Amino acid sequence: MLVDDDVLIDCGSGVGDLTLDEMANIRHVFLTHSHLDHVAFLPLLVDSIFERIEDPIVIHGLPATIQALREHIFNWAIWPDFAKLPVVNKPVMSYQEHMAGDICEVDGRKFEAIPMNHIVPTVGYRVESAQGKSFAFTGDTSTNDSFWQAVNCYSSLDLLLLEVAFSNEYEALSNTARHYCSNTMVEDLAKLKLNPEIYLTHHKPEESQQIIGEIKKLLPQREIKQLKNNQRFSL
Repeated sequence: MLVDDDVLIDCGSGVGDLTLDEMANIRHVFLTHSHLDHVAFLPLLVDSIFERIEDPIVIHGLPATIQALREHIFNWAIWPDFAKLPVVNKPVMSYQEHMAGDICEVDGRKFEAIPMNHIVPTVGYRVESAQGKSFAFTGDTSTNDSFWQAVNCYSSLDLLLLEVAFSNEYEALSNTARHYCSNTMVEDLAKLKLNPEIYLTHHKPEESQQIIGEIKKLLPQREIKQLKNNQRFSL
């Protein structure tokens, strides 16, 4: 997800839709967790704009996420260590560890890391603009209280991007992998005291219609939409 033109939340295959000029504008990347679909394009991003980077791109994440990047991706065996290139004292990429619950401010915008319930250490984010508008992104998660308690602490939420990885047919698998299915997402959504616009993401393409249909039956009174590629929001 591209926030304004200079911040990414996660760095999956969608980064490939950006032009080189758009990539070159990115100054911060906030990662939810270390799984490949959320970090896969980070090595390619940095490599693609290497010559354009004057100040390091800051990679934000939990200590476990940063450690996974250091050990398993930017380790010279899989990819060069861009936190040390072109020289150690002037790299093109740097790491900034955050704990769950931390709020990081970037040019007037607040990025709050919220602990989630996934198979590896994971956070979602609540992002608030300098004007007080806000959205939240769950990242990958299954049933939890922490996310809903965190967003309910505020008086408003304009937009919610909510993962639902599986239809109810695969509820047992979703629980094992710690993802939402339609049933568990709807049960958790009842914990939300606010009324944002809601979009669903993270399901397999062949599951999209099944999941949307199930959720419409479970929540006929609420309009919930599917997030689409290259969709833009103005808050």
